[in-house]
Amino acid sequence: MRWIVLTVLALLAWPAAPGLAQSGASDPAIADRLPLFSKNNCQQIRDPGNQLFCGDAELSAAAEKLNTAIEARLARLPDRLPAIEENAIWIRQRNLGCGIVGQSAIRAEDFDRVKACLLKVTEDRATIVRDPDFDCLAANTAAGALICADPSLALTETELNSQVLGLIRKLDPTAARFAFAEYGRWTRERDRKCNLVGKENVPAQELGSAEDCLADHLKHKTDEIAAAKGDPKKVFGRQVAAREPDTDAVDFCAARIHAANSCGNFLRINRVYALDSQVTDQEAQVTGEIEMVVLAPFAACSKVASTCTGTCWDPGSGRPLPGAASKERSAAAFNVTRRLRIQRTFAFVKAADGWRCREDELAPVNSGTAGGGS
Repeated sequence: MRWIVLTVLALLAWPAAPGLAQSGASDPAIADRLPLFSKNNCQQIRDPGNQLFCGDAELSAAAEKLNTAIEARLARLPDRLPAIEENAIWIRQRNLGCGIVGQSAIRAEDFDRVKACLLKVTEDRATIVRDPDFDCLAANTAAGALICADPSLALTETELNSQVLGLIRKLDPTAARFAFAEYGRWTRERDRKCNLVGKENVPAQELGSAEDCLADHLKHKTDEIAAAKGDPKKVFGRQVAAREPDTDAVDFCAARIHAANSCGNFLRINRVYALDSQVTDQEAQVTGEIEMVVLAPFAACSKVASTCTGTCWDPGSGRPLPGAASKERSAAAFNVTRRLRIQRTFAFVKAADGWRCREDELAPVNSGTAGGGS
């Protein structure tokens, strides 16, 4: 989708959103050595490394080649959000590796060294991303590592991804948002069912028992898509309720809320947990914990914050911010790859097809924390 491409381009080389940018990130002498600095309004960019990409023709050309490679990679993936997160992490590592620390200005005497470093790592990254096997090598979950290590599973997943993308391309933008959210939920549900959540650092040989589970999941989804005979609504528009008021139900509810509010522009749901439930014959209250990753900067007290995370935040303390105090900090923003975790109680009602979520937004939350990526 177009917003995903724009998010990647913004992360790579171009100005921050209005209201978030800060001028003067680099020494004036640096601006004098960037021929495109004034033309491209590079003073609006707060990241010193991205100022160089904005103002230098050679770096800008390298960034464009990388953007093209990233767009091609995203076109291969039905769930693009983890790839965007992985790219954002690479940008942080790129800056640190080239001697750029936070928002500290680049010194004039370091200009040539920093530019040469940025140029090399960007060109190398473009070459790597163009390799179709990179999607597998960049897997950062236990399930991804297992699938990558098994040629049969990797081939099956590639074919499934292609079929899923083919179906999503038939949908209008709104329906496509929900389809992408549902695909992400499939993945989280798979990892829970195969007991792979939180096992990223467990040796692969100790996870062998999960391979059959992954194979079953891939086969089930492949068969489901085949039965749909090219109709995306039979795949993505079929489920409107959960079988039980449990973790899957909370995940289903949160995914639909995020899709309805276009939260994928800014956040990816990473993990979902059910902590407690109270169930009667017809109604249920389920308290769940949801971990989200920031993909694009947004104000910590804004409509995005309230609808997509359920609260305003104090980025400094990482705590939810009461309404009265939130106005004083409305300009503060979350950095990319920051992780937000909320607890919230969801209401469900029993229907003929299962348990339906009665919530249409995440606010208010019971509690929350924000950490990492600062």
